[in-house]
Amino acid sequence: MQLTWHGHATWHVEVGSTSILIDPFFDNPKTEMEPADLDPDYVLVTHGHDDHVADVGAYPDATLAGTPEVTGHLAERHGFAEDDVVGFNLGGTVELGDAFVTMHRADHTNGMGQGFVTPSGGLPAGYVIADTKPTQISDEDSTTFYHAGDTALMTEMREVIGPYLEPDAAALPAGDHFTMGPMQAAIAADWLDVDYAFPMHYDTFPPIEIETDDFVNEVEGTGAAAEPVVLDGDETFEL
Repeated sequence: MQLTWHGHATWHVEVGSTSILIDPFFDNPKTEMEPADLDPDYVLVTHGHDDHVADVGAYPDATLAGTPEVTGHLAERHGFAEDDVVGFNLGGTVELGDAFVTMHRADHTNGMGQGFVTPSGGLPAGYVIADTKPTQISDEDSTTFYHAGDTALMTEMREVIGPYLEPDAAALPAGDHFTMGPMQAAIAADWLDVDYAFPMHYDTFPPIEIETDDFVNEVEGTGAAAEPVVLDGDETFEL
């Protein structure tokens, strides 16, 4: 599995021959890419805020996936055909090409449209992406990546996502102000029991500028098994 961070919460995930672009938003200081530089099979959205869906319309040939409320809003706005939309919901797992994608909730808000006021997009989401179907039987050969979306620290990371969905790596918002900051993101990495923890959703706007050393120090300070990995924009990590 290849994981490429394009700044903010935008990740390009390759699972086998399937490419998934999560939360496309290229107007951020960490990337030199343009939306047209990528040709994903699927576009996965965590929620409807503009800094997560601004470039969805650049991918009319991709299949759009997310909650029915958000995908319905975006499909109407950008002209996606009904057959090119996969609406699913919290707790559900769908097969997207070679990937199995499980949706979990994120603790955040989800107004959509101008000013994030209306319409409401329901609960935001995070995604656990694996190359095998999740079961209660642990599979040491499975490779699994958790994109936490825009979230606060939540006990489901410790009680459900970590022990049952077993992510190997997690992308965790660390910019504070609108999401977790470095301290709570580090606790999330510990609770999830991942091997690698990536900070995301930082340095895009003044309120979420951080020192990434703080994230590294906080992860190490928890005594977590996770290795903190701070990627450069457009850098790829082989999981």
